[in-house]
Amino acid sequence: MLQNIPKVKVGIVAVSRDCFPESLSVNRRKALIAAYQSKYGMDDIYECPVCIVESEIHMVQALEDIKKEGCNALVVYLGNFGPEISETLLAKHFDGPKMFVAAAEETGESLLDGRGDAYCGMLNASYNLKLRNVHAYIPEYPVGTAEECADMIHEFVPIARAVIGINSLKIISFGPRPLNFMACNAPIKQLYNLGVEIEENSELDLFEAYHKHDNDARIPEVVADMEKELGEGNQKPDILPKLAQYELTLLDWVEQHKGYREFVCIAGKCWPAFQTQFGFVPCYVNSRLTGRGIPVSCEVDIYGALSEFIGTCISEDVVTLLDINNTVPADMYEESIKGKFDYTHKDTFMGFHCGNTCSSKLSSCTMKYQKIMARALPEEVTQGTLEGDLTPGDITFYRLQSTADSKLRAYVAQGEILPVATKSFGGIGVFAIPQMGRFYRHVLIEGNYPHHGAVAFGHFGKSLYEVFKLIGVEPAEIGFNRPKEMLYPTENPFC
Repeated sequence: MLQNIPKVKVGIVAVSRDCFPESLSVNRRKALIAAYQSKYGMDDIYECPVCIVESEIHMVQALEDIKKEGCNALVVYLGNFGPEISETLLAKHFDGPKMFVAAAEETGESLLDGRGDAYCGMLNASYNLKLRNVHAYIPEYPVGTAEECADMIHEFVPIARAVIGINSLKIISFGPRPLNFMACNAPIKQLYNLGVEIEENSELDLFEAYHKHDNDARIPEVVADMEKELGEGNQKPDILPKLAQYELTLLDWVEQHKGYREFVCIAGKCWPAFQTQFGFVPCYVNSRLTGRGIPVSCEVDIYGALSEFIGTCISEDVVTLLDINNTVPADMYEESIKGKFDYTHKDTFMGFHCGNTCSSKLSSCTMKYQKIMARALPEEVTQGTLEGDLTPGDITFYRLQSTADSKLRAYVAQGEILPVATKSFGGIGVFAIPQMGRFYRHVLIEGNYPHHGAVAFGHFGKSLYEVFKLIGVEPAEIGFNRPKEMLYPTENPFC
């Protein structure tokens, strides 16, 4: 059970223009609620029964009611044309993510006194939202039957969850980025623009806190839990007490430092001095915290941690952070992919990190040492990685990033992890994304993205794209893997 993401409660408020029958909005709201309850239950929505909003006074009454009921997201439902001033004031004064959706006409037999014109009203609502600088989620086609609107609201719930989480998030970082990792550095100004707090600490602060946990009475219990998780993969049992001490250090730090924020993620330092001073690498601990819903990025990747947290909120599942790492060798492609999967060689690549992926997302896992670091350091101080091939299945590769000049941009690409043995080390998988070669060149390279990408286990591109728009990323700055018929702005049309 993930412990570090918001619980969403959506207040549904119906509105009505006073020259239209109020009964249209009343009855259509009842039908909407019944459709939602039948399909999804009532755990995450609340029907505002106080009034149908026709005026500014009604707006205030509805706002007070949904606040009293603990709603942290809002759906404004146009049962008819709607009062463009009152309905957009409601959105303006509601402190949380909001959505606008409208009722379709029911039958050709009711187009005299039963016509609501919400199709028209949605246009006026969008204009008034822009006048008031209110960012609201509007579905791709925001007019529908009760059942269709119920589906739209259900799709809004994970989007709302991510936005609520961002607005109540603190990122805790330790240490500056490692040498030669400029790509993982980005201005923090956009974090504040998004409503995120950040607490930056030195490695020395963390080192001191770690040693204050020497002989912590809880260490044996954490070691036992690690042993249970690792099973036969527990190849480095002697390092577990140190890892348990480090895990307790991070968890206590989170509790003591999150302050007024509800949710936390961590951007951690993991090399070069970490191993020699702590005597291990933190990868396995990072994987365990991420498995609880507290994402921990590697190499002080602040925007990587934020990206992971957004994916956790949307998917309600574990995510990971991987390097977009290496090509699939031609002989491996010929042997294991060609003719078995509908991907070209350039559609494939390997996603890798030292050992930070949760065991629940690995086909099997083994505690090992960090092979790359051990080339320059004694092997005994590089113990602590969780190695194994990632579980095959659908994935979404994505990232939210600030550019060097503090502009927000993002990318989203859906694909899959193939059931192909990697024959390599670390937490690693063979990935396939349609048109990856072009995406790699014209989004990742052209957009100056770092090599770290967040991975959600499932197809969540639609929700991620909407979240990025809702938090202020311009649509032109959201990259995706375009089909071959659709050129990128920088793509040579003669290739």
